[in-house]
Amino acid sequence: MISRHKIRELAVQSLFSIETTKNNPEDAITSTMQLCDLDQEAVPDYLTFLVSGTIEHQAELDEQIATHLKNKWTVGRLSRIDRVILREGLFEMENSLEVPKKVAIDEAIEMAGDFGDKDSKSFINGILSNFVEG
Repeated sequence: MISRHKIRELAVQSLFSIETTKNNPEDAITSTMQLCDLDQEAVPDYLTFLVSGTIEHQAELDEQIATHLKNKWTVGRLSRIDRVILREGLFEMENSLEVPKKVAIDEAIEMAGDFGDKDSKSFINGILSNFVEG
């Protein structure tokens, strides 16, 4: 069984693939699973939920993220990986009943540390924290 943390990693990698190659979600997930030597595993439903949901709601997510960017920055100007992590993290925060928002943020920050640059962790935290009440 694939851990939820690994599913989040696979989701970010699949979304990055889609952002880069314009593949459809199913092909991106299949390719990512193969690259991670998980092609013998069944595709977890939660992975499909995260990737497909993030893609389906991308315009709305980008609008929400854009309201928290400073100095006339746009979502399109962000690095691809930061953009993908923000979208996936915000989608999970708003649509997963099983994951508390603060846990989703912590995991997005961890993904930023794994895949982003030196400033990604604090940037991701700063943006996603705007979406938590209190």
